[in-house]
Amino acid sequence: MRIVHSATDLRPEGKKVCLAIGFFDGVHLGHQQIIRQTIADGRQHEGLPVVLTFDAHPNTVVAPNHVPPLIYSLPQKIRTIESLGIGNLLLIHFDNAFSQQTGEAFVRALASDVGQIQSICVGANFVFGHKRGGNVALLQKLGQELHFTVHGTAAVALDGKDVSSTRIRQAIQEGNLDSASQMLGRTYSIAGTVIRGDQLGHKLGFPTANLDATGLALPPNGVYAVHAEAAGKTWRAVLNIGVRPTLKAAIPSIRVEAHLLGFKGDLYGQDLELSFVQKLRDEQKFPSLDELRAQIARDIDRAQAAF
Repeated sequence: MRIVHSATDLRPEGKKVCLAIGFFDGVHLGHQQIIRQTIADGRQHEGLPVVLTFDAHPNTVVAPNHVPPLIYSLPQKIRTIESLGIGNLLLIHFDNAFSQQTGEAFVRALASDVGQIQSICVGANFVFGHKRGGNVALLQKLGQELHFTVHGTAAVALDGKDVSSTRIRQAIQEGNLDSASQMLGRTYSIAGTVIRGDQLGHKLGFPTANLDATGLALPPNGVYAVHAEAAGKTWRAVLNIGVRPTLKAAIPSIRVEAHLLGFKGDLYGQDLELSFVQKLRDEQKFPSLDELRAQIARDIDRAQAAF
C-alpha cells in the first residue's frame, strides 16, 4: 500500500479520486463498510480509491484532557486498512494548524489538490473541521457544487446496538473480548513496539517481550493465552498485563509482557502484535519469586491446553 502525507502526492494521473475519510480507530465493521463502499466506487467509476485518516486522535490537539485510549496503534491500524484491499492511504498529520481549518476549506483544498473527487464516503454522524463545524450535510452541499457524490453510511448494528469505537473500548476494558472481536470483525489484538524491561523474566527463566502499550485501551489485568506475531512469524505466547504486585514496586505501573513459547532471539524495536485466545487467570500476588516462577510454569501448561 502506498502511503502519502499530502493530497498533492496522490497523483491520480487523470483518474477521479474516491475517498473514505475518518479516524477509523479499530477499523471495525462500520469502518469496513465505509472503506468497501469506496473500493466499489473506484471500480464502478474507474477511479482511485483512497483512505484518508490521521496520525493522531484529534483530541490530542483540540481536547488533550479527553483523549480516549486507542483500540489500535497507528501501525496496526495501517496494516488493517491495507488488508481490506486499499492501495492508497493519505495519512494527514493532525496538528494545531490543521485543526484550525474549517470543514469547507478542508474539502475545497482536497478537491483542488487531487484534481477531481468522484465520491466521499463517511459515517452518517461524521463531523470534521474547526469546532466540528462540518458534517454530511456540508459535504452534500459542496458535492453539488464540486460534482462529487457523498455516502453518509449508516452504522452497523450488533445485538441491537450500533458498532462504534467507543463501544469496543468499553468491551475491551470490561474484558468482553469476544464481543470486541465480533464488532471488529477479527480477533481482538493489541500491538506496539518491543522495549527493554528490567530483565526479571530472564532471571525467572521465562524471558518476556515488553510491549509499549502507551495510550492503548487494555483488557483487565491478568494472564492470557495469546498468539504473538512479529516480522511475519507467529508464536504461541503467555501474556501478563498488570502491575506485578509480587515485586512491590514503589510506583506500580501497568506492564504488558509476553513470554513467547519456544522463541529465542531479540525483538527489541520490532512491532509485536498479540491476538487474544483466552484469559487464564486474574493477576495475583505471590509470597515469593519461587512461587511466582512455579505459577508461570502452570500458566504455560494451561496456555498450551487452550491452544
